[in-house]
Amino acid sequence: MSKKPLILITNDDGITAPGIRALIEVMVNLGDVFVVAPDSPQSGMGHAITLDAMLFAQNVEISKGPQKEFSCSGTPADCVKIAIRELLPRTPDLCVSGINHGSNSAINVIYSGTMSAAIEAGIEGIPAIGFSLLDYAWDANFEASKPYVKKVTENVLKSGLPKGVVLNVNIPNAKSGDIKGIKICRQAKSNWVESFDKRKNPQGKDYYWLSGKFVNLDNGEDTDEWALENHYVSVVPVQFDLTAHHFIQQLNTWNLK
Repeated sequence: MSKKPLILITNDDGITAPGIRALIEVMVNLGDVFVVAPDSPQSGMGHAITLDAMLFAQNVEISKGPQKEFSCSGTPADCVKIAIRELLPRTPDLCVSGINHGSNSAINVIYSGTMSAAIEAGIEGIPAIGFSLLDYAWDANFEASKPYVKKVTENVLKSGLPKGVVLNVNIPNAKSGDIKGIKICRQAKSNWVESFDKRKNPQGKDYYWLSGKFVNLDNGEDTDEWALENHYVSVVPVQFDLTAHHFIQQLNTWNLK
């Protein structure tokens, strides 16, 4: 029986995406790799799960290597669930998600299928990391990302993560020599100023395209946005306990009984 760590790989861009291929190339040198990823792009799905449709998982070979690969008809969170319950020989020692084509820093973390997959693993008590590169192009160059993916992963395999915590790692779109290093950060306060482009289809029925502009509301130099703008890899520890603990005491003063 292999003594190597069992590593589950998933993403939200789909199993054929170049980003997940780059992630596999790093992980096969660190452990025994199982890939369970969506059969089509699932960006922006957040933590959606499939409740009202059949799920399919098919053994595939997208690229040659020691990894075992499954293409799943569901969301990124579905992929993690079915991997743990049905497809893997045992509970994985680590789940890595990505490498996402595009940023998952700041407020983007709550919409991200990449991070939701990592969070789903964290809910199951599995150390997990989401990796993203700040380049939305399908043919993005992931070479400069690989050393940082390897370094963060090796540290998690060695030291583990606290229960309820996963790592959100974003990598600037830069050549290897342009990246200054790694910064441990907090999530920047930000939002999207959104609008809908209203159009009509050939039958005269209204339809809408969502568009928007990302706005960073945070001037702090300890945030992921600052790190990325200054050519650092940002590492943010993320928790899935959404309780606003600081408000509990004040809420207890309300007349709710």
